[in-house]
Amino acid sequence: MTSKEIRQKFLDFFASKGHTVVPSAPMVVKNDPTLMFTNAGMNQFKDIFLGNVTPKMKRAADSQKCLRVSGKHNDLEEVGHDTYHHTMFEMLGNWSFGDYFKTEAIDWAWELLTEVYGIDKSLLYATVFEGSAEDGTELDEEARAAWRKHLPEDHILLGNKHDNFWEMGDTGPCGPCSEIHIDIRTAEEKAASGIPGAELVNKSDPHVIEIWNLVFMQFERKADGHLESLPAKNIDTGMGFERLCSVLQGKNSNYDSDVFTGMLARIGELSGHKYGESKDTDVAMRVIADHIRAISFSIADGQLPSNVKAGYVIRRILRRAVRYGYTFLGSTEPFLCRLVPQLIDDMGEAYPELKAQQKLIENVIREEEAAFLRTLDRGIKLLDDYMAKNVATRVLPGVDAFVLYDTYGFPIDLTELIAGEKGYTVDLEGFQVELGKQKDRARGATANEFGDWTVYNEGEDVQFTGYDSTELEGVRLLKSRKVVQKNKEMLQLVFDRTPFYGEMGGEVGDTGEAISANGEVIKILNTVKENTLTIHIADKLPADGSALFTLKVDAARRARIAANHSCTHLLDEVLREVLGTHVEQKGSFVCDKYFRFDFSHFEKLSDEQLREVERKVNALIRANHPLEEKRDATMEEAQAMGAIALFGEKYGDSVRVVKFGPSCELCGGCHTGATGNIGFFKITGESAIAAGIRRIEAVTGEEAEALVYGLQDTVKGARALLGGSPDLGEAVRKMVEENDGYRKQLQEIAKGKTLELKKSLLAAAVPAGACKVVKISECDDPVMLRDAATMLQKEAQGLVIAAAYETAGKPQLLLMYSADLVAAGHNAGADIREAAKFIQGGGGGQPGLATAGGKEVAGLAQALETLLSKI
Repeated sequence: MTSKEIRQKFLDFFASKGHTVVPSAPMVVKNDPTLMFTNAGMNQFKDIFLGNVTPKMKRAADSQKCLRVSGKHNDLEEVGHDTYHHTMFEMLGNWSFGDYFKTEAIDWAWELLTEVYGIDKSLLYATVFEGSAEDGTELDEEARAAWRKHLPEDHILLGNKHDNFWEMGDTGPCGPCSEIHIDIRTAEEKAASGIPGAELVNKSDPHVIEIWNLVFMQFERKADGHLESLPAKNIDTGMGFERLCSVLQGKNSNYDSDVFTGMLARIGELSGHKYGESKDTDVAMRVIADHIRAISFSIADGQLPSNVKAGYVIRRILRRAVRYGYTFLGSTEPFLCRLVPQLIDDMGEAYPELKAQQKLIENVIREEEAAFLRTLDRGIKLLDDYMAKNVATRVLPGVDAFVLYDTYGFPIDLTELIAGEKGYTVDLEGFQVELGKQKDRARGATANEFGDWTVYNEGEDVQFTGYDSTELEGVRLLKSRKVVQKNKEMLQLVFDRTPFYGEMGGEVGDTGEAISANGEVIKILNTVKENTLTIHIADKLPADGSALFTLKVDAARRARIAANHSCTHLLDEVLREVLGTHVEQKGSFVCDKYFRFDFSHFEKLSDEQLREVERKVNALIRANHPLEEKRDATMEEAQAMGAIALFGEKYGDSVRVVKFGPSCELCGGCHTGATGNIGFFKITGESAIAAGIRRIEAVTGEEAEALVYGLQDTVKGARALLGGSPDLGEAVRKMVEENDGYRKQLQEIAKGKTLELKKSLLAAAVPAGACKVVKISECDDPVMLRDAATMLQKEAQGLVIAAAYETAGKPQLLLMYSADLVAAGHNAGADIREAAKFIQGGGGGQPGLATAGGKEVAGLAQALETLLSKI
């Protein structure tokens, strides 16, 4: 049975049981502050489990693309070293929202595994929650009774809270779970061990493994830790697709199933290595086969590698794959980008976004690889410098090893390997101390504490009214809570209706006021989305939560935001017209002051193209196209209207179409009533943010007007400085020509002074054995000294210049050996590094000429003495 057949049989089975098969949500999470990536199949249903929305279906099933790089069994640095853990993986799941419960979930899981997939019943074990005295919960008799219909008693095992009680987080929906394990040992292995499979369940045995987890959500964990029963009981199951495929295909490793064999074969073709030839190459090939999936799916979903948040995670995964290829497969050129076609062959049918975004994925990966390979080269040179500083001890300090790891992406084993080849050891204990400090900093920066919601009124499905007005009366407060994020306390309010737009889709959230019927004014500092819930960040909690409120958005600020957002649509339309239909939006940021717009394009825009874009956008503004919208269109209707959709976005059953003249897009944001309200559009910057991705920054309206005034004032000021010349360009050209002439004169003067210095240095040389030495302890012009030394290095014979002086309060060193002394074995670069220790600095250069700088002026005399001792 192929992996494609296994996936389809799962979906078909649950469709036959009345489940709605839903598409996978994007792997990159955009509207949940608690997550950067989808890490479980239930994430897209989180609002249902939290009671924020009413489910549109009672039963659902899907295959969800997920990413995990931390947590239990998911340390990134361990992926590839075993055969069953991954970064990106598929989670097969089925859900019930207040419909069926434990008995049906268990019966259907058994039916699918044993009758559809044909797994030998005697190999299966099930765990049941034993209860917890701490939480006041009892043994899950309902689940045990359901399993007794299918399994003998010795195959039904009790599990503790750690293994058999699933929780979404520190607070929220949770409940007991029942795991299904399988013993895939051969008969010979079982006989040799003499240990029954039951004794190896949840013991980290690679051959007795969990394949499916059935979670029975029946409780809610409150902030004080106690449990309350949920009014509606839900089912949430998750089965690892890769592990299931290895089991059904009779493999002991996920990487031996057809999910990975095609990719491993392609890696072998490109690297010249064969999977199975050695432990090191096997680990490297597994790392690459796993990581190319995580990287490619993230880019397809709109997350580019970067140095912050989710982008940093993807860059870290990519660099880990590159360095394994570099170290163990000898890959010194970009190669991950060449694996994308194979990934599309393997997974493109189930996930068409890979094929649609193939060119972008390949370009981004190629540029990231090339950049990191250059970084690796710099890191190796830095490692050489670190080792040179510790030649006496032959031990690389842990803090230096950590800099290589954190800044240059060097894994500690690579640092050990290179250092060991040169006779050095690494202070691993010191490295772990620095690593622990970093993890503590990260935990502190991301620590979140969520208080319980205080409920004032019952309700859900918060209604947004902000498309039509910025003020709303008679609003009920549903609930409030205190939240601590990044060591900052926030007060959150949820109303039953709101005109406030929550930050989403690149558009910032609204600000304004909530005024109670009692006259109390609460400032709304920001509005955010948590999944589908609109949350108002307030400066205080209301004195009377049962009162009715009037909500007022800062209308002037909203109008500027709306104008900028509408202008991104006009810009998108014009870019496609000017540059070509290959242009696709890849991100945006819209606030009241300016906006950014990211799009796919392969080269920098010329000045002429930028001017053409500005003219065409401004023409659309002057045309004063009115806003035309259809708020509850189906996807079919939207496509028929020609609406542009964004990759990486998950759209619901109904979508909103926004149209301004020729521009037509799917969008849930706030827009101006007509393009004329935008006023004026001006580009302030255009740059590259990744391979094949450009960014335009721009302003509109009053901000654009202020920009033009500023430019006018600059021109006026420049003209005044140039004597009021009516032709500013000609006046600047003339000034530049005059300056060039003066510069040449100064260069000639400096050259003459350098020649004079060269002569004086030769005259100051004193014999020292077979050499002549110039000793310098004061210097007025370090640049001139270096230029003179450069000349003498090529021209003189048997000459040494050793300089140790203070300039601008800092110590400086210079060491020069003439060419004949270099030929005899002298090395200025190596010698000056040793002397630089006395000024608490470092440096280097060529064997004939080297310089160094430092912090400790008092060490200059000893540094000069060290330089002279090398002669």
